[in-house]
Amino acid sequence: MNRRIFTRSLVTLPILPVSLPASNEPTRTADERTYWRQTLLRTVDPVLTALSRGQLRAQMPIEAVAGGKAGRAEVSHLEAIGRSVAGLAPWLELAADDSERAVQQRYQQLTRDAIAQAVDPASPDFMNFTKGGQPVVDTAFLAHGLLRAPVQLWERLPSRTKEQLVQAFQSSRAIKPVYSNWLLFSAIIEAALLKFTGSGDLMRMDYAIKQHLNWYKGDGAYGDGPDFHWDYYNSYVIQPMLLDVVQTLVDAGKEDKTLLATLRTRAQRYAAVQERLIAPDGSFAAFGRSLAYRCGAFQLLGQVALQRNLPTDLPPAQVRSAMTAVIRRTMEPAGTYDANGWLQIGLCGHQPAIGEGYISTGSLYLCTVGFLPLGLPTTDPFWAGPAQDWTAKKIWSGQDVPTDHAIH
Repeated sequence: MNRRIFTRSLVTLPILPVSLPASNEPTRTADERTYWRQTLLRTVDPVLTALSRGQLRAQMPIEAVAGGKAGRAEVSHLEAIGRSVAGLAPWLELAADDSERAVQQRYQQLTRDAIAQAVDPASPDFMNFTKGGQPVVDTAFLAHGLLRAPVQLWERLPSRTKEQLVQAFQSSRAIKPVYSNWLLFSAIIEAALLKFTGSGDLMRMDYAIKQHLNWYKGDGAYGDGPDFHWDYYNSYVIQPMLLDVVQTLVDAGKEDKTLLATLRTRAQRYAAVQERLIAPDGSFAAFGRSLAYRCGAFQLLGQVALQRNLPTDLPPAQVRSAMTAVIRRTMEPAGTYDANGWLQIGLCGHQPAIGEGYISTGSLYLCTVGFLPLGLPTTDPFWAGPAQDWTAKKIWSGQDVPTDHAIH
């Protein structure tokens, strides 16, 4: 996408960056929500605009580590749309107020048009849903997005697009998932098929659920497979998908509500841990793989807030303040975007060495799942409450804070 097309596509958006107070000053909540929305739309706009016109393959650059570019060109485009939709969906589904409705309606249609291009075999941007292993990952993120916006991203699709989308989801069954968090990719695709067609593979879902129950390590954390990994995959994939697969099964009368309650308790604990990981300046410990997903590392904290399941001693507005700080630290540095608005590899700016063999331009759009609470209305305490210091900021400024306790 050239600079002229990108600029024209943003005519309905306020200009970025938003002027916000310094991090040690109180922040008006209206500014925070506007900032979140603008940052999210700035990020996804090049993907959705190009794909809606059938031009994503032609316009999206493919940045990857040395030796990885050739193979990533087969999968990076599905990564970009699947991950963008996963993060954008809750806001698209929201019954927005007058201040957001016009721009929201534009992006609802733009996203539907992009999905239509992605699943149409006649489109120049028809995605790869079957070749290699990676497509099951990003078919799953796309499915997760639809589960998060069933009205806007399923019910309002044209009939033909629905048929092609179902065919695309079903075709991904040809891919055998890795014995790890990947089991949940197959599971959430089947959960979407169950919700939208009434027929999903219960065995794939049940196997993924049972294995993750076996891999639970305690204190709100699961192993990524039999072993525990020091990374953010409990938030990138495991707990958000596990929660929503089981919720879909419960809604369909095919799973016990007590299991969902257990998973929510564990998610609450992990959300509390995540909030405590956010440093006073909005940075966080940069350990483990996939750091190029930036603020997407806090998807689970955002999802628990979105689902109004935060611990009772963790005020929603405190979580908002903490997540705003993370977004600013990971999305504002120079080099986050290239000259045409596409994301570049890095955690804090452009840091190609943070890329890994499975990371390319499309992968980076998992940062959008850090914006899930935009699916809450402006009147929700998450947005309406006054700005608050988060736990680390309280502690390191000398405020008195209760001690932290584990769960089983």
